[in-house]
Amino acid sequence: MGKLSTENLNKLLECIKPDQTVIIPPRAGFDSGVHLIGDKYLVISTDPCIGVPEEWFGWLLLNYAASDVALFGARPRYCTLNILGHQDTRPTAFHRIMNQACRAADEMGMAIITGHTGRYEDIPKIIGVCTAYGIIDQDQLITPAGAKPGDLIICTKPIGLELIVNFALTQEKAAKKVFGTRRVRELKGLVKMQTCVNEALSLAGTGFVHAMHDATEGGLVATMNEIAEASQVGFNLEFGKIPFPRASHDLRDYFRLSDTQLLSMSSTGTIIAAVSSKSLEAIEKTLRPNGISPVVIGVFSKDQRRRLSKDRKEKQFPRAPRDPYERILSGKA
Repeated sequence: MGKLSTENLNKLLECIKPDQTVIIPPRAGFDSGVHLIGDKYLVISTDPCIGVPEEWFGWLLLNYAASDVALFGARPRYCTLNILGHQDTRPTAFHRIMNQACRAADEMGMAIITGHTGRYEDIPKIIGVCTAYGIIDQDQLITPAGAKPGDLIICTKPIGLELIVNFALTQEKAAKKVFGTRRVRELKGLVKMQTCVNEALSLAGTGFVHAMHDATEGGLVATMNEIAEASQVGFNLEFGKIPFPRASHDLRDYFRLSDTQLLSMSSTGTIIAAVSSKSLEAIEKTLRPNGISPVVIGVFSKDQRRRLSKDRKEKQFPRAPRDPYERILSGKA
């Protein structure tokens, strides 16, 4: 599922020639690129959308890419869209998705500039791709490479919430067996947690954030390893402080998930940030209007070791994610 390994991705990028106007070229662990435009930076991110709840397809399509732009400190301002379907896809399906996308653009104050829509025999289901753009002052840019030893590691939302909500939406019958009817109804109302645009911009505005990343594919495992690699730091995480949704315990038991799989659950909308150790009160105050209570789950270290503490025992943090997203959304136990 999902992204190539870092090794294979680096091989893929070997043919790209450097350009002096490109500040951040394609790079493992970086979900946006940056280039000069006049005396400003243009932050660009592109993301696919596939296999998500149909009634939220267009909204998620825009928010996936817009979130990545906001995590670099830039307000997403423009976007382009590609929406492709099978030869038999009805025009009304495209119309629904575009209406959803337009509502999402209005919510974020984004302008849709151009795109492409088409039907092709070799495409099995609808696929969307959004590229989002934001402009930012050079001294305001935030990247995953900015974490410093001693920075607190904060988590803004529960790990695995994306997977759990999408399971409730796309596999309702199975989800009711796992969570119960009432809880499924509650979970289906949490789709909008799968964006981090507003809180990322709020965090960036504090001046106390050194690095941000959202826990998308591969969840906390992928995110922590990518920040550590980019920033050349280590970290100490405490398993007992990591916020998991209540439903994750039921999901773990039903699908027999390991700790690594729990930590790897797709968590789009959840920000992992490196913040100054003296800034927690200001961070909490900033996020409160967004209805978010950040949790400190660990600290970054100088020695570059990646540790996870659980039940007073310390072990090495998993280096490779095992995201159960595809298996769980297929409905197979």
